[in-house]
Amino acid sequence: MADSNFWYLENIDLTKLLCPIKLGKVMDTHQYEVVKKGEYIYVPQDRSKNIYFIAEGKVKIGAMGEGGREITKIILGKGEVFGEFAILGEESKNDFAQAVEDTKLCVSAQDEIKNLMRNHNQLSLFFLNMVGSRLLKMERRLESLVFKDSKTRIIEFILEQIETNGIRVGYEWVVRPSLTHQDIANLTATSRQTVTTVFNDLKQNNLISFNRRRWLIRDKEALMKLVS
Repeated sequence: MADSNFWYLENIDLTKLLCPIKLGKVMDTHQYEVVKKGEYIYVPQDRSKNIYFIAEGKVKIGAMGEGGREITKIILGKGEVFGEFAILGEESKNDFAQAVEDTKLCVSAQDEIKNLMRNHNQLSLFFLNMVGSRLLKMERRLESLVFKDSKTRIIEFILEQIETNGIRVGYEWVVRPSLTHQDIANLTATSRQTVTTVFNDLKQNNLISFNRRRWLIRDKEALMKLVS
């Protein structure tokens, strides 16, 4: 949710409520953390006590499976919130949060957020909508894992990135995902080799070009036809 409208509900400026440091208005009740790429913000069994707001950067939320296998649930970017289950009664973390790139966070205690929710009904609606939206996204992802092949899942992921992070340039789209092929494999329940193969096939067909910093989607409509 990179759109700045994400931070506004009716007459409430959520940025001022949830991340005043982002506006240069430091408050004693807010913490500000800088997390380096690869560092963990929390891990399973950590106490669930804070809500986090991404001022800059990206964060991966995931779980550890048997044998240390990593399962990526979602990757969040600037303007998004995580750790929200702390206000729903979660006592300890079941997943981990890790910085995908150098990241700046505004951190609020769950009690502070609960007090804000009592005074601002729209903030309660914000969290309700956010949790509902993520649950719906996870349900769709589960359906995709069951009913669709790996190539389709990877192409759908590319299309999703266009919708959430894409910048239109003429008839083409530019995406700067900050994701490795292994990250994409974790998100689509495929392998790194499969992701690389699909990307190379799309490149050979002149549908996309890519490097470590960006993807250039040359024909979005053609990609959509591949998964329709």
